[in-house]
Amino acid sequence: MPAAKTRVVVVDDSALVRGLLAEIIDRQPDMCCIGAAADPLVAREMIRSLNPDVITLDVEMPRMDGIDFLSRLMRLRPMPVVMVSTLTERGADVTLKALELGAVDFVAKPKIGVADGLRQLSADITDKIRTAAKARVHRLAAPPAGTAAAADGNAARTGAAAPAALGRLSTEKIIFIGASTGGTEATREVLMQLPADAPAVMITQHMPPGFTKSYAARLDGLCRIAVAEARDGERVLPGHAYIAPGGQHLSVERSGANYIARVQAGEPVNRHMPSVEVLFDSAARVVGRNALAVMLTGMGADGARAMKTMRDAGSYNLVQDEASCVVFGMPREAIAHGAAHEVLPLKQIAPRLMEWLRANAGTATSRV
Repeated sequence: MPAAKTRVVVVDDSALVRGLLAEIIDRQPDMCCIGAAADPLVAREMIRSLNPDVITLDVEMPRMDGIDFLSRLMRLRPMPVVMVSTLTERGADVTLKALELGAVDFVAKPKIGVADGLRQLSADITDKIRTAAKARVHRLAAPPAGTAAAADGNAARTGAAAPAALGRLSTEKIIFIGASTGGTEATREVLMQLPADAPAVMITQHMPPGFTKSYAARLDGLCRIAVAEARDGERVLPGHAYIAPGGQHLSVERSGANYIARVQAGEPVNRHMPSVEVLFDSAARVVGRNALAVMLTGMGADGARAMKTMRDAGSYNLVQDEASCVVFGMPREAIAHGAAHEVLPLKQIAPRLMEWLRANAGTATSRV
């Protein structure tokens, strides 16, 4: 008996986009578009009657904003959602909010040449729908009465007890993080638990150009460490996190006694740019046993082989467990490659990193 097709509802105020997305979906042998709605109110009734497996949701629509609709949907009837965003600064900010609310992933549609642009993105769109259909989604908790839905940066820094300082324990080490689907929020969870003097953190999150700057700015307002897009040639310092810019690879190099970030264009690796493989390979080669590696939620196998190379070079590696992942692809592959020292729930990863640093303070080696 053939496998059941993934049933998709498209929600977009543009008739052109609705038609194009339906056409792209219906061309796939394993999925079908069972409905298309011009606004969230129509979509609400369509979801109730058709019970789709996945919905694609435009960010900006009439009658009800896509974010408001997503927030209600994830509280009342959580389901896999792929956002359709615009390549603008506002589009990036709103998309990050959607991921915070529980959207599995997003597709960035071009501002001009929408028809040709979406057709060129057809493989990306359908891959993300397939991933969303397998994703683990959670019910969004309603915000407590009388409070804002999201904490601001000051609340993030002062609302919870600050982690104990590490002092010189952090100066020789670098933490390397790889993530994909579901990783924007997983990475946020890890970074927000780090003390201000944590080791430098270098991050490759699969994300297209135009979104990583807003993502880094959002994290910088929430975390005790400073967070920014990585810049080519800058010194890698404790208390800072460096995010690979969308569309460019991030790696680490040595310059005298210092580590520096290398940001370069190139060919996709494992179909990705930035690629976790590129970052982790450089960590194994340059940082060796001064490295700690973390593999977070994501589809596919990007970085799994290189994480094993890091382990062979002396790094200590943590992998997110299946129960806390949105998609257990990249962590599963890292485990299968023998790359993991420990497999932990997401909330335990940052505390374990700090515990390991304190217990292994004498294992750092000089960079000189």
